[in-house]
Formats: sequence, structure tokens, C-alpha cells
Amino acid sequence: MQARLAGIPGLTLIVNPLLSQYTRFGVGGPARLLVDAPTEEALVAALALMRECGDSFVVIGGGSNLVASDDGYSGAVLRYTDSRILIEGTRVNAAAGAVLQDVVDTTIRHGLRGVDTMTGIPGWVGGAVYGNAGAYGHSIHERVVRVRFFDGAMIREIENKECEFDYRESIFKRRKDWIVLSVLLQLEAADAAELKASADAILKIRNEKYPPTMRCAGSIFKNLFFDKLPAAVQAQIPAKLVREGKLPSAYLLEQSGAKGLVNGGVRVAEYHANLIYNQGTGTATEIRDLIADLKRRVSERFGVELEEEVQYL
Repeated sequence: MQARLAGIPGLTLIVNPLLSQYTRFGVGGPARLLVDAPTEEALVAALALMRECGDSFVVIGGGSNLVASDDGYSGAVLRYTDSRILIEGTRVNAAAGAVLQDVVDTTIRHGLRGVDTMTGIPGWVGGAVYGNAGAYGHSIHERVVRVRFFDGAMIREIENKECEFDYRESIFKRRKDWIVLSVLLQLEAADAAELKASADAILKIRNEKYPPTMRCAGSIFKNLFFDKLPAAVQAQIPAKLVREGKLPSAYLLEQSGAKGLVNGGVRVAEYHANLIYNQGTGTATEIRDLIADLKRRVSERFGVELEEEVQYL
């Protein structure tokens, strides 16, 4: 299959790449092949060939929210790397392979408000749509007009409502065979200088919490909808902690003794109970075991089941 893939125009192939080099956690063993496709045509052709050959494959994005197995992956890892950002008036068409920060910076320079609060969120646009990324009370779904994707048979477009966005969720997260190609965003005109000042302030706070060099995925667990918590748990929560109907998982984790916990080369931050990072020698197994321990602690203390934001490969 490798020789036939090499014949597809535009594809870049890397044999036996270490997945630790393509994930922000810095963990993961070798895949058999890494395939980067810079165009829709190259992507569709590569997928068709892989299916024809019956080889296993998986599609990833920027790897910022991914825990890759220490054993690696026996098949091909495919990435769609088109990174174009096109602006027409107040609408922005961003390819799935564009770095989300580049979209933030570009729209700010053009005086467009709507994704500026997402400054500092790592990863690519495709992953942001897939997981409905957001911060500071806003998520990308608020600005999505429609999404272009490949469903395994043809390229399609669906409107915002059909994407079934929810808190850190979308139809693409449930239909992993659907591959996001691009997203059309509707933003609004604003003062570029004001947007930059506001975004810089957010970025400063975010970088203090999640330093760019830290090997982490940001928050490990989703926050919790307060009204879905057991009444006994609700009664223990200080009202000031509930924002936009959600309770930070970090509160329950902190009450369960999560801060500073260590498992081999990975640690829960001393200052943020919902942040696990690789100290340098950490492994995917240690991350998964520490996540399981945290979930167990919260379940035993509060009877609440936490759900990860991170994805596993």
C-alpha cells in the first residue's frame, strides 16, 4: 500500500513515526505510517486506497487532545493538512488543517469578533469543530454557519443545526467516519485594537495556567451541568462556583485530593486539579491510570462520574 500511496500527488509519507512527536502530551509509540494529505482530492484518494487494501487507519488533527498508546498504532495515521484561511467580509472559511490560533490571530487583524476568546487553545480547526472547542463562555458552534466534510463516500456540507453541537460535542465526535474538511464561520465587525487587547489579556491568563511548553491537553475532564448533579452534591457547592449552569470539574477533583498526585512521569498540577501533564518521562499508560484514579476518587466521594475531554488512540 505504501508504494501506491506514494503515487498519489501531494501526499507526504513518513514511515514508523513516533506518535509522541505528533501529540501535545508527548506520548505514543510508532505508527506504521503517517500520511499527510494537503488537498481534498489527495485525502479522498488516500482513504479510497486504504479501504481497498483493507488496511487499518485513523484520522487525527493536531494531536492536542489525544492520548496515543505506548504501543503505537499498527495502521496508518492520516492527517488533512490544508491550512487555508479565507476571509470574505465578515465570513471566514477555515480549512480543517489550519491552526486554531492562526484563525484567531487572522480574524483579530481583520477586525472580526467571534473566535477571539479562543486564543491560546491549541490544535487545529478540524479538531475544534469535532469537539466544539471553546473557552470563557463561548464555543466555536456559536459562529459555525456550515461544515464541509467527507462521509466516506462523498463530500457533503451540513448547516449548524445538523452538526448537533452540544457542550464539547458534535455529530462528528459520534460519527468518526466523517472527516471535517473546512468550516464557514460568521463573525462580526469590531475594533481590531480592542480585540487584540482583550485577546492578549486572555492569552496571558491561559499561558499562566497552561504554559505553551507544558505537555498537556488542557482540562482533562468536561465540566458538569449543575442541574444534573445529585441534590446532595448540589447542596455542597458554593453558589459562586456555578457559571453558565456548569460546575468546574476541578472543584470536585480538588475536594477528592487530586492536586499534586503523581503517577510515574505524569502529575496533576498543584494549582489546578483538572490539569494532568507529562513531566518529561510520562507514558500513555500512566496518564490513563491517573485519569482512572481521579474518576474513581470523585465517584467514591460524590457519586458523580466524570467524562474525559481527551480522546484515546
